[in-house]
Amino acid sequence: MRRRQLLAAVPVAFAATAARASGGGEEKPKEEPYVNISPIALPIAVDGRLINYVFVQLRLTLAPGADGAAMRTREPWYRDAVVRAGHRTPFTVATDYTKVDEKRLVATLLREAKAIAGAKNFVSAQLMNQTPKQRSRLPTPPGR
Repeated sequence: MRRRQLLAAVPVAFAATAARASGGGEEKPKEEPYVNISPIALPIAVDGRLINYVFVQLRLTLAPGADGAAMRTREPWYRDAVVRAGHRTPFTVATDYTKVDEKRLVATLLREAKAIAGAKNFVSAQLMNQTPKQRSRLPTPPGR
């Protein structure tokens, strides 16, 4: 019985040794150069009346040399700043109530993140995804 176990273990040991020798071993994962912002629900309002919500996922790209761990710990502040800006002046697109104004949203996120954590830490911001709460039973936007 012992002999069978020993013979079964030999090919596994050779495979592990070959993989380690060829560089296929475990490598330390690189720190990602971005900060993902948890999904945010932003209001779509027209004439002071709430029409819809759009759920957005955002990402901040870090500058080379920025401390990624420190920037990630401030993610709730970035999210809070975007939510406050979105409620102050909604990111409504005048021709489509199922989308947010991407350029304005990204510019606001980048401006707020630089104010929170320092301008030298960020390169850009991106809107990764946007999903409206409602797609139907919305008022028809003017100009459509």
